[in-house]
Amino acid sequence: MPDLRIVDVQDAAGFLSLPPCADPRFDHRTCDYWEDADRGSAVSRPAWLQPRPVASERSRTSPVVDNPFAASRDTAAELAAALRAEEPIQQTMLLSASDVLAGDDLFATPAWNPFAPGPPPERARSAGVPRKLGLLDRGRGIFGSYARVAYLVDEPVAFAQFGPLSAYPRARHIRELYPALPVAPPPGVITCIATTAAARGHGYARALVLDVCEELGRRGFAAVEAYPDLTRPVNETSAARPDFWLGCGFSMAASDDRYPVMRRELD
Repeated sequence: MPDLRIVDVQDAAGFLSLPPCADPRFDHRTCDYWEDADRGSAVSRPAWLQPRPVASERSRTSPVVDNPFAASRDTAAELAAALRAEEPIQQTMLLSASDVLAGDDLFATPAWNPFAPGPPPERARSAGVPRKLGLLDRGRGIFGSYARVAYLVDEPVAFAQFGPLSAYPRARHIRELYPALPVAPPPGVITCIATTAAARGHGYARALVLDVCEELGRRGFAAVEAYPDLTRPVNETSAARPDFWLGCGFSMAASDDRYPVMRRELD
């Protein structure tokens, strides 16, 4: 098999390169089937490819009218101006104190403080990007990307969506059907695995699944699960068939003729 290049979906360019579904009625780029257990859908919704508008400053700020302790906008502006006016004085006071304490190791600022809080995690993008990219980006700074694409040279041929169980309510709902499944630690999940119609039969999806399993292991998961839907034709589902997962080292954790659960323990 030719070498595949597998990359995380981290920006708009990577998102727009998601390969098309085998059935054109569906679109990975507008699917929220796993994220919304009640109303989620995998159908193609071209309008969702447009960036969501960025909220204005006025809409982001919710003034509390009836709070007697909240400063008005005018008062807040005056206070900010006053603090800016005092800034040179405060700086002079700090420098003066520094001169007094110079040479005293007790007051020296260490180059690295293991007890000081580090920088906050990078915030996920939700506005100014397509809705689905916002969903894939929710783990930014904490978990990492929720999607990977496999490229054959520069052609995207396979797509996988994955992440922590907590990110996918529909997966949690399926697991509730089988109380015998292990509860702790929660598994990582692969909700979607897809290959373009032209690229099927070459092992690209299997290679991508094995890569994602390794990545989930590096991110601390002890097991990975997938949830095939046997009630629909294969081109209308996102989680392949049990035989595919068996070929990727998974086993049947919960047997069912509609919604089986496939599971792989990670070393």
